[in-house]
Amino acid sequence: MFRLDGKTAVVTGAGSGIGQAIASTFARNGARVFALDRDLKAASGTVESIRAAGGAASALDCDVAIADSVEAAFARIDSDKNSQRIDILINNAGIANIGTVENTSEADFDRVYSVNVKGIFLCSRAAVRRMLASGGGVILNLASIASLIGLTDRFAYSMSKGAVLTMTRSIAVDYVKRGIRCNCICPARVHTPLVDGYLRATYPGREAEMFKQLSEYQPLGRMGTPEEVAALALYLCSDEASFITGQAYPIDGGVLAF
Repeated sequence: MFRLDGKTAVVTGAGSGIGQAIASTFARNGARVFALDRDLKAASGTVESIRAAGGAASALDCDVAIADSVEAAFARIDSDKNSQRIDILINNAGIANIGTVENTSEADFDRVYSVNVKGIFLCSRAAVRRMLASGGGVILNLASIASLIGLTDRFAYSMSKGAVLTMTRSIAVDYVKRGIRCNCICPARVHTPLVDGYLRATYPGREAEMFKQLSEYQPLGRMGTPEEVAALALYLCSDEASFITGQAYPIDGGVLAF
């Protein structure tokens, strides 16, 4: 079950964290993976790990917020002799921001929007055009529990992830009769290098204390792991999930239940 043999998957933000875990999990289950990241060195590291484990993958530099960069990356995928089509797109690339509506700067708001919203638009548009030409496919977006509930001091981030949720449903209804499924995953806190970097920058000397506090926000008492998110992504992109579209899947350690 959940095998992806013969399928081609494009994963944005695949250089670290959740994107890296999804790329590795998909490759381990038979997919040929294109790991996209604006940090080509990081994407190449993901690919080297996949190849060392016997999987098939290629790294491409791509800034999802720039239309020309997205088009160039997808054109390179088209020209790959081992890739006949794009079966799966994982829109994972994203950035965080802390602040309320009062203290969020216009520059920060625009930066979050350009990556978290415009990036999904650009990559989805490129993928949908190719999926329609080849008979369909699956798009999976990384949203957040911020799509579903209010989070303190996350105004711009929550705005962007709310847009991810509505883009997911819009794509789902537009292409449900044309062979394209679209869903999103809504994680609570997941322990990634982004979290560790945030703690070092914001709470120097108090990293362990604040990590414990952030972990306990989830009723299960810990953060999720990238591999747990990747396992859910694998299911939603597999043929076993072929009856699922337009849905948001929380993976939140119980946050929404309490």
